Amino acid sequence: MRRTRSCVVWVLLGLSLAGSLSFAQDKPKPKPAHRQPEESTPYSPPAAWKSVEIGDYYMRRRNYRGAVSRYQEAVTTDPDYARGYLGLGRAYEKLHMPQKALDAYQKYLDLLPSAKDAEEAKDVHRSIQRLRRELKKSPSSTSRRAPASALKPPSP
Repeated sequence: MRRTRSCVVWVLLGLSLAGSLSFAQDKPKPKPAHRQPEESTPYSPPAAWKSVEIGDYYMRRRNYRGAVSRYQEAVTTDPDYARGYLGLGRAYEKLHMPQKALDAYQKYLDLLPSAKDAEEAKDVHRSIQRLRRELKKSPSSTSRRAPASALKPPSP
């Protein structure tokens, strides 16, 4: 009798566990709550100084196209931020786009904030003179790189 009673208990216990397991499997799983994207918040680009900082990083990595993109973002965000035009001129110069580099350098000089940037301005003036000479030599090929011999002074 004792043995029968323990078998019945085990059978009932097994059935109750099996029933609860099948009940748990029948429940639909709750879907994870997904956040809806906020449509009311438009994209706002970073501040001009931050874009220039990122552009400078790209220049150090020699990713000149990425740098141009960031400098353009900076001058779009703040058209009066001179360092954006300076970086843009340097990046265009590295991409062998002398006319765009000249335009950017000229805009930088027009916006030059103070005399403390005079040393950088001297470098920009030298670059402008060099780019103008380069453009005069080959006006039809403004996007091509000038040969190395064209950049060296003639030997006496």
